[in-house]
Amino acid sequence: MIGGPHGGPGGGPMGHMRGPLDDDLVGKVSRRGVLKRLPAYLLPVKKWLVLGAVGMLARTLGMLAMPYLIGVATDNYITTGDLGGLNIIVLVFIGAILAIWGGQYMEVLYLAYAGQKVLFRMRTEMFDHLQELSMSFFDQSQVGRLMSRVQNDVEQLQQLLTRGILNLFTSFLTLIGIAVIMFSMNTRLALLTLTVVPALGIGVYIWQKYVRSAFTRARRAIAVVTAQFQEGISGVRVTQSLSREDTNLEQFDDINRANMSANIRAEVVAAFMRPMVLIMTAISWALVIYFGGAQVLAGTMGVGVLLTFVLYIQRFFQPIIELGMQYTEFQRAMASATRIFELLDVEPEITDSYRAVEMPPAKGKIGFNHVSFSYKPGVEVLHDIDFAINPGENLAIVGQTGAGKSSISNLIARFYDVDKGNVTMDGYDVRSVTRRSLRRQIGIVPQDPFLFSGSIEDNIRYGYPEASREEVVKVAKAVGADGFISRLDGGYDAPVGERGGNLSAGQRQFICLARAMLSDPPVLIMDEATSNVDTNTERLMQKSLNRLAKKRTCIIIAHRLSTVTNADRIIVLDKGKITEVGSHRELMNRQGLYYQMFAALSTPDMT
Repeated sequence: MIGGPHGGPGGGPMGHMRGPLDDDLVGKVSRRGVLKRLPAYLLPVKKWLVLGAVGMLARTLGMLAMPYLIGVATDNYITTGDLGGLNIIVLVFIGAILAIWGGQYMEVLYLAYAGQKVLFRMRTEMFDHLQELSMSFFDQSQVGRLMSRVQNDVEQLQQLLTRGILNLFTSFLTLIGIAVIMFSMNTRLALLTLTVVPALGIGVYIWQKYVRSAFTRARRAIAVVTAQFQEGISGVRVTQSLSREDTNLEQFDDINRANMSANIRAEVVAAFMRPMVLIMTAISWALVIYFGGAQVLAGTMGVGVLLTFVLYIQRFFQPIIELGMQYTEFQRAMASATRIFELLDVEPEITDSYRAVEMPPAKGKIGFNHVSFSYKPGVEVLHDIDFAINPGENLAIVGQTGAGKSSISNLIARFYDVDKGNVTMDGYDVRSVTRRSLRRQIGIVPQDPFLFSGSIEDNIRYGYPEASREEVVKVAKAVGADGFISRLDGGYDAPVGERGGNLSAGQRQFICLARAMLSDPPVLIMDEATSNVDTNTERLMQKSLNRLAKKRTCIIIAHRLSTVTNADRIIVLDKGKITEVGSHRELMNRQGLYYQMFAALSTPDMT
């Protein structure tokens, strides 16, 4: 039976992640591919987009009507002294103003709603995707650059998907509407006026080649700034302890200056469009005033038509400027969309096989069967590891830094997959069961105790949110954390600062231990859990561990050997290989690597 006792992977090879995201590789997702995927984000908000488009259309028609009404009023009523007709035109003019006002209101209201819905969906989708990605992805990707994609790039793309596309439509509609009205009023003058458009089109074609690359560089630059900023804030304690503020400032100044230069270059390229359009507008005005004025003097055209043409020229080239700016925004958004979809296209390396089964309640028997493993291809960190852990056994794994101790815990919880051999729990290959059901059986207390913003109680029941307050208090007492929690202002409701910065290292570790034990897992892994705490806290945790280890498999990964002397069995790793196995007394009598490590790191009375 696939997935049963001694079953194999049950699903063949897993999908491989493409590796870390590289901002220099922006463009791997084709523009055509991006455009095909964008409509999926617009369909759920099509109702609001339609209402926003109606508002835009009303505003555009109102803007188109105003110069025409001025021309009609001038030639037909003002010059003839027809006050009644002029009153009608004024009422229609007021109606056009109301249409502009109402249309603008609808446009802002409904497009803002649609935009926020798109923003909400995209960020939720990216967050959910990031939660599912494998540890190997985060090993190689900077958090700051990921944050830049989730925040800056999503917002940039949202602007295009809502307001940008409709602005593009209304700009084209305005151009076509003005051209039709001008040709209907005076074909010859309209042709003369629009002779500058081909020259403008050539200029735009040349300009757009430069603007895309300029804004792609700008998007890369802000991602680097975000990454450096995030790293600088996260590591501020280390920075201050080493008096490295000035050096860090110089490095950030260089990166920030590069970002400033990239954005200035992009804005310089973008700014070229507006003066070019203004020059073309001025040329068109000159043509209209010269040739139109001649027709007015000759009596072949009314003053109102000339005035209308002058007003329409201003409105004709304004959409061209907007189209140019929209093209700039389009280039920014396409660069952002490429980065977003590149992230969304990263496939988790660790996935459930389609034949994966639910892991039944575990007894805690763990096996490593000739396991070899590497984080990077060709660089093995574990070599032919072969051992078994019996249910209820208290096993310690020790070794020098880099020996591969933590890699063993990572493989048990299947944060990574083996290169050769297999890892089993109760006879099930860990690749043949669902990750969720496997990890529910394992409580892990890491070396770096990570706490989340919220209360003490929220952090303890983070992995078991349905737990009651009574269960939280019970587990806190079991691990020895209730005493200091009760003394905190607020007790279990006391707030936890970012990463638990308002608590001591020992307090954070006790809370992590309570969090791991809340679901009463059959397997407990202490991964260097006491390496960052003081001797007194270590002794208290050791007492708690002795109580908690009963009736469950307990794996203690340690560099500090004083925490493993009471283990049932100790495995000694050296350069990714098992060199010794035995109890503390047996290994000390053997006087091998363990004896040498203990003699170097321990006090004489502990032997």
